[in-house]
Amino acid sequence: MSRLLRQGHFLGTKLRTLRKRNGLTLDELSARCVQLDPDAAPSVSYLSMIENGKRVPSTELLDMLARLFGKDARWFLDENTAVEVAPARRERGGLEAMPLEPAFLFSHALLQNALPELLSQTGTTGRQFAQLLIRVWQETHHNDFPDIERAAESVGKRELPLSLERLQGICRQLGLQLRWFDPERASPAVPLLRARFEAPDTVLISRQLRTQEERLRYELAYFIGHKLLHNGDGLVSPRTASWSVEAEAPPGPAGAGGMGAQDVLYAWRDFECSFFAGALLCPRVPFRRFLVREAHRLSACRKLGVTTAVVMRRMTAVSPYRYWHYFDAYPPGFLRAVYRGNGIPLPWGNMSLVSDPCPRWAVFRLLEHPPAKTTIQQPRSQISIMQDGKRARLYCCHSVVTRDAARAVHVQSVGVDLSPALEAQGYDADGIVALVAETCARSGGDAPIAPAAADALRSVAQVLNIHWILDALANPAGIICPRSGACPRTPRRCSAGHT
Repeated sequence: MSRLLRQGHFLGTKLRTLRKRNGLTLDELSARCVQLDPDAAPSVSYLSMIENGKRVPSTELLDMLARLFGKDARWFLDENTAVEVAPARRERGGLEAMPLEPAFLFSHALLQNALPELLSQTGTTGRQFAQLLIRVWQETHHNDFPDIERAAESVGKRELPLSLERLQGICRQLGLQLRWFDPERASPAVPLLRARFEAPDTVLISRQLRTQEERLRYELAYFIGHKLLHNGDGLVSPRTASWSVEAEAPPGPAGAGGMGAQDVLYAWRDFECSFFAGALLCPRVPFRRFLVREAHRLSACRKLGVTTAVVMRRMTAVSPYRYWHYFDAYPPGFLRAVYRGNGIPLPWGNMSLVSDPCPRWAVFRLLEHPPAKTTIQQPRSQISIMQDGKRARLYCCHSVVTRDAARAVHVQSVGVDLSPALEAQGYDADGIVALVAETCARSGGDAPIAPAAADALRSVAQVLNIHWILDALANPAGIICPRSGACPRTPRRCSAGHT
């Protein structure tokens, strides 16, 4: 009896540590078991008793848990508690933080005077600079903004999916009036107006959106956010049907370059209302459960009546795994939206184009070959190796070509850094990444993933419950680089946009 209790203690400790290391709640672990075997899946309370050493799982349940976490069942039964030692904190990619010395030069007063002059001299608009600051703020906070989440839940009541009729009812509840207008484009350089807000309580919506219900839902959710967060004061940007750097006009008086008086305010409010809209349409807890059921498949957006952009961006915010990135790119190479919770270097600058981008990135490949007529293509999954300083990094991305409300082509791409997941599963992440990198290098840049590495990545895909990692394993992995001038391929094959 004492041996059984001791065995249960060690088993429960290992299960709890493994579950927490992978960011799963007991409720989510139970749901994952239901996916594998609905009849034998344990309840939340029974899992809790196992973790506390009060119950020893049956052989069938132990096999289920082992399969879910990619372990041998015997691993749970030995008394080696090495799993309790957390992996070393990984350095994030991208630009390294640096101390600003001498500190007095970076005082608030000096920066307040220097930044507008710097932006004016470089031709950078205040809106672009504000968006860069907001992106860094998102990444620093891992896209976690509980105050905005709570505001969305207060009116949406965590309903998923949220119907158009329910959204219209929320508008009436908040005193918002909806008016339709016929869109007119003044010139090709001016994007088509989709919706705008007239203070204090009127939302004007293009009749064009009557046939695009998923976009109509998003616009209503966006302006519900403005009414709730900012009391409908009208200081929010109009919503346009397309986007381009040339057409983006800052609200302030600074012109083509420099900081206008309201640039940061408008950019920040656009972020807040956009985040609110995603939280209202895809509330955190039910959407996280939905992703578990759908294994993060992008096609799931149709079941919720939302766009692929909403699903991708919410993945990065609600997933228990923190190492995500997201790009929304327009040709020839402008980034409308960026999130880099995994620190992946940018494929190009979001304030200017670069002269030598690496065409091996999925976003470049898809921008070069957009669909002729279709609204959306089948998503493509890709595993890539990138040399980041002295350390190679392994990414998996899931990308799709789509068209905005004005029929302009753009590419949305969501992805994860696989190394932290490999480490969490007890694998030698550096060794596996090096194996993939060496195999690709020997083959000139692209190669099938070696069986040993593929087995480890299948285990990771099972634990993360991300189906498109498995899709990517069916394709060759490839070397990518921040700039083609630094291409490590032999021979170099990244010049002039040709592969």
